[in-house]
Amino acid sequence: MSAIKYWLWLSAAAVSPKAKAALIDKYSDAEKAFYAPAGEFETLTGVSKKEAETLEKRDIRCADRILAACARQGIRAVTMQDADYPQRLKNIFAPPVVIYLKGRLHSLDDEAAIAVIGTRKASAYGLKMGRKLAYEIVRGGGVVVSLLTSGVDAAAARGALLAGGRCVGVLGTPHECEAGTLAAEVAARGALISEYPPGTKPEKHFFRDRNRIAAGLSVGVAVVEAPERSGARLFAETAMEQGREIFAVPGNADAPNSVGTIAMIKDGAKPVVCGWDVLSEFESRFGGKLHELPECELTDEEEPQNADTPAKKSVDKPKDSDYIDLKKQLEGLNEDQLKIIAAIEKSASHIDDIIASTGLSTARVLSQLTVLEIKGYVRRDPGRRVALNIAKK
Repeated sequence: MSAIKYWLWLSAAAVSPKAKAALIDKYSDAEKAFYAPAGEFETLTGVSKKEAETLEKRDIRCADRILAACARQGIRAVTMQDADYPQRLKNIFAPPVVIYLKGRLHSLDDEAAIAVIGTRKASAYGLKMGRKLAYEIVRGGGVVVSLLTSGVDAAAARGALLAGGRCVGVLGTPHECEAGTLAAEVAARGALISEYPPGTKPEKHFFRDRNRIAAGLSVGVAVVEAPERSGARLFAETAMEQGREIFAVPGNADAPNSVGTIAMIKDGAKPVVCGWDVLSEFESRFGGKLHELPECELTDEEEPQNADTPAKKSVDKPKDSDYIDLKKQLEGLNEDQLKIIAAIEKSASHIDDIIASTGLSTARVLSQLTVLEIKGYVRRDPGRRVALNIAKK
């Protein structure tokens, strides 16, 4: 039997990451764990009696189902013994025994990977800073790690992609549960990771468990906005336990979303306002890979909304009209962007239809849609549909 099937068995077992790690610590690999003497699992530190009973079933039939699902979805199962498995991840407490990967990690251990995180309910300032920080980190030679959730995390992922660099997305669900266009673009131009095999039923604790993976892949964590009680603060605590550097973007002292970041700065997090504030801490570690950017690297056309004004599109609507004339807005768009706009129906179009109509690659359409969304020409609708924010005449 192929060795990968034993790893898939352990990965799919309904036990905690701590219990799985205990088996690898004891037996060194999944196959040896599978053939361990009966009753031995219960004697291991970190494995509860109930978990031992689950593992004793040794049901490996799931492996073929997982392999087939991975093949259908374009997922590669990377075990702890594979060369592509990041060393940083091996060094954390209870590393995932298998990571299910779309895209490529490209020797992430040699990169200044920074997790840019924050609240889901971000202000216009938070969205701007999340995107700006990620953009500048990538343009400065770093890699952005994102949870891809709404708010700051999604803004950071889009900023990294806008900069033309790589983003590593870490999911708290199996891949099939994350069908958004942002996740697809991250996978096409970087890497998308889950520790859950296809077909796994999502659980609430998955989102908490994924924090250790995203922090483990990173050398530092930049928190943009975090209320007093927030997942972003919990993420930062996990990162601190792993020995990662913590950064926080200062905000308005009166704003609820700034309570957490201000507290983190008081506790020793480095205050940052640009990408180089983060990357400069790792300059000696990563040699000539990192560099400071010129001022105003993110142009007015690309930059998110002003921090002092409500979020609005770059293509503003006149007060007396719901839409503006497309003719007046064509300047500055490249050929691919014009093709995409021409392919979008007046109501909305499915992304697959846009790809078919334009003849462009999936990765190219997704990347150009991100730019068009940031500039305000289009918006993302549910069901992988895209609508125009401008009138077609």
